[in-house]
Amino acid sequence: MKFMDCWISVAQTLFAQALAGEPELVESVSKPIPGEQFGLTFEVRGNEEVRISVVLDSELLALPLMGEATDQRKGWEELLREIAEASAGDYLAKTGKSCRAERFTEAQPQRHVTHAFQLNISAGSFSILVQEEPLQGTEVSIEKDGKAAHHTDDPESKLREPPLDKAPAPEISPGLDLLLDVELEATLRFGCRELPLGELLELGPGDVVELDRHVSDPVDLIVGDKIVAYGEVVLVNGNFGLRVTGVSEPRKRLESIRCLF
Repeated sequence: MKFMDCWISVAQTLFAQALAGEPELVESVSKPIPGEQFGLTFEVRGNEEVRISVVLDSELLALPLMGEATDQRKGWEELLREIAEASAGDYLAKTGKSCRAERFTEAQPQRHVTHAFQLNISAGSFSILVQEEPLQGTEVSIEKDGKAAHHTDDPESKLREPPLDKAPAPEISPGLDLLLDVELEATLRFGCRELPLGELLELGPGDVVELDRHVSDPVDLIVGDKIVAYGEVVLVNGNFGLRVTGVSEPRKRLESIRCLF
C-alpha cells in the first residue's frame, strides 16, 4: 500500500464529513479544469518520499464548507492539509511504516496529472486533479540488511529536523511495577476558552466556540492533570487518533499517577 492509497481513503471520509449532499469521490479520466483553480502542494517524508499537488475546481468555493465560513478558500486549504496529515497516520496504521506531510504551499498549475477524481454531490460534479512525483534528488537503495534506505543530494535535507526518536522509558522504581497494568483515562485537549456565564447559557445548536489554538498547533494528551505527550490529530480506521510528536519528561509522566489516589 502506498501513501496515495491512504490519501484517497481519508479524502473520501473527510469530504463526507465536511460537505452536505452525500459527497462521493470517484476516480475518473483526466481532463483539464476550465477556468480558475486552486489547491495545495505538500511533501511526504519518511518511508515514502513524494511530492503531491492537489488542484480543485474553483467552483467548489461556492459550496458552504463546514458551514458558512468567512474565507472558503482558506477553509478548503485547511481541509486539504488535514487530509494530508491524517493520511500519514492512516499509512502508519495500515503498513506499520512512518511518514509525515510537510512543507505545504499553494499548488501551481498541473504539468502532469497522475490521478484524476470527480467529487459528486447534490450540487453537481467537480474535478480534482492530483500530481504525484518523487522528491528530486532522492534515491532508494537496498542496504545489506535488506532494508530500503533513502539517500539525497538535496542540500536542504541536512537542515531539516530529523525524525523524532522514541523517548527513553522512565526507570521503574521498586514497587512501581505493581501499577503498570492499572488503566488510566487519557484525554486529548484541543484548546480552551473562557466564556461568561451569560454566553454559556445562550449557546445553542449551530453556534461556534473558537478555541485558543490554530488547527495546525499540537494537541495535548492529558492524564490526570498532567500533560504526558503532544502531537497531531490523525484519522485511524475512521476514528480520531493522536500521532505523538513529543513527550514530557519521564518524571512528569510518572507524576500523572497521582490521579489514582
